[in-house]
Amino acid sequence: MIGRLTLSDFRNHADALIVPDHAFVLLTGDNGAGKTNILEAVSMLAPGRGLRGAALSAMARQDGPGGFGIAAEVDGVVLGTGVTAAAPERRQVRIGGMAGSANALADHLSIVWLTPAMDRLFLDSPGGRRRFLDRLTLALHPGHAAHSARYDAAMRARNRLLTDLRSADPVWLTALEAQMGEHGAALAQARADLVARLDRVLLEQPDEPFARPHVAIEGDEEGDEPLATRLARGRRRDAAAGRTLSGPHRHDLAVVHVAKNQAAALCSTGEQKALLLSILLAHAALVTADRGQPPVLLLDEVAAHLDPSRRAALFDRLRQSAGQVWMTGTEPSLFKDLTTASRLTVTAGQVFRSAV
Repeated sequence: MIGRLTLSDFRNHADALIVPDHAFVLLTGDNGAGKTNILEAVSMLAPGRGLRGAALSAMARQDGPGGFGIAAEVDGVVLGTGVTAAAPERRQVRIGGMAGSANALADHLSIVWLTPAMDRLFLDSPGGRRRFLDRLTLALHPGHAAHSARYDAAMRARNRLLTDLRSADPVWLTALEAQMGEHGAALAQARADLVARLDRVLLEQPDEPFARPHVAIEGDEEGDEPLATRLARGRRRDAAAGRTLSGPHRHDLAVVHVAKNQAAALCSTGEQKALLLSILLAHAALVTADRGQPPVLLLDEVAAHLDPSRRAALFDRLRQSAGQVWMTGTEPSLFKDLTTASRLTVTAGQVFRSAV
């Protein structure tokens, strides 16, 4: 769990200190008060660009000095990240007081989130679902982010060379394709492991109160041929297309509502939300079993979209997970069934401990 969180000049928070004393951390307040900003700050303690996917420079407080800082104590280790005004797009990370990489944060903390923007996950592009899949995979395979970064870098370099295939160095192309093959295989294997294990957990779940999904990976039929071989054979095709047409960057997460035998994209908005919750809860159980500690869950405005019975069922499942859960809501009454929680009120970038 996060035992202490401090923010400096992050979004609308000039400074904030949160010391949770319970597994549930409830943030309530008006729209625009800064509740989601706190969740975003927590999400920055994981590799990647946080739950909004925003540019680092956009996270610095307006009218502030230009940089920002986030620090958290996790099991006695202080994790920190932020930027300086002199380099607003260069992320700095410190782990236990020593400089580290963003990818190394995954060794200390698993974080998964659900936001209102994700309600369209099943309707949006495969890229959004692939990023969601990778966040889930990262919690079980901390090296996943490094493989992804190296694969993407090699693919971008290959794509640049293919803009003028006739003058491209074939030796350099072969080296890049070998890198893509190595890191792409690691990406595909980690994703396949996560999805197979997640689907087994989901198969054991009841159909109610949350919809039970079946999950699988689609796209880029690999077969037995190594990726590097396919890439070498497909140079002319990729050059004509202006992009690489083979590899795990074309994966998609397929989700089906089991009881209705219907693709998630065809389900109602409420059913899609229920499918997402089922996936996250099953994933939390899987991470707990695998790593010996549950992930930190960030649930933005999730209670407002559930009827009272499903809200009670969600809280019960979250209690059973034994992990730390940060939740936001505009009304404290949404969380009245949670008798043991750290209750905080957020007002115009200020954080106060609630009286009740």
